[in-house]
Amino acid sequence: MIKNLFALFLSMTIPFLLFGTVWQSYRYTVLDREVSRIEREQYNLIEENRRIISAISVLSTPERIERVAVEDLRMRKAETNEIMRIALSEGGLGG
Repeated sequence: MIKNLFALFLSMTIPFLLFGTVWQSYRYTVLDREVSRIEREQYNLIEENRRIISAISVLSTPERIERVAVEDLRMRKAETNEIMRIALSEGGLGG
């Protein structure tokens, strides 16, 4: 009787264990694909960040800023007599 129950128990347990193994393998595959996708996205974001930093360094050079100010915005350096100095009271602005 005990042998029969043990055999029944094993015959019921083995399919569940096999199903569990297959399910775990499926979950691993799904997670592995997601990790790969996220790593590709991270690589793309890092590359985009490098390009943006490079563009910022090119656009923020003092020579370029002066050229844009003079040529595009028609600005000029102020003469000494055009500069107004303002003295702030103790406590700064508004107080």
